[in-house]
Amino acid sequence: MPGPPKRADARRNYERILAAAEEEIARDGAVASLEEIARRAGVGSATLHRHFPSRRALLEAVFHDRVEVLCLQARDLAGAPDAGQALADWLRAVAVFGATTRGLASSMLPGVEAAADSDCGPMLMTAGDILLRRARTAGAARPGVTIADVLTIVNAISLATEQHPRAAEEAARLTTLALSGVVSA
Repeated sequence: MPGPPKRADARRNYERILAAAEEEIARDGAVASLEEIARRAGVGSATLHRHFPSRRALLEAVFHDRVEVLCLQARDLAGAPDAGQALADWLRAVAVFGATTRGLASSMLPGVEAAADSDCGPMLMTAGDILLRRARTAGAARPGVTIADVLTIVNAISLATEQHPRAAEEAARLTTLALSGVVSA
């Protein structure tokens, strides 16, 4: 997290909390016990809350690097020759990531412990909007569709599939279905 430089012990505590949070969230999802995270990190609850004042702030820190990877993938795909396929590939990757990163999809819903410093959602919106605009220009996306629309659909798919035994496959399949449509009108 940006801000003033931290003392060496504060940096170590931050890193230990983050590592413990990653393990707990991988196992229990976004509802992982903050007390258990603090215990595993070897710090008190007050230290955890000093570094991460809310559950949302902790989730943001855990998911931030992974969301950056999705944003880099969008930038790479922005140069792909087939703009529609590039958008579809990226949206499938976002859906799979959301479905397999327990708690991400639900923690990114608007109003869930909303925090002013939340940047994962806006990062995805910015990265995806570039792909959507290219697809729209190429005639591969409907004119009225927004990145918020498609990310809402992808988020819903992630939520619906995160408990599925084959979450990644199911999220990719349902995203493809949603993107291609159900009814030919």
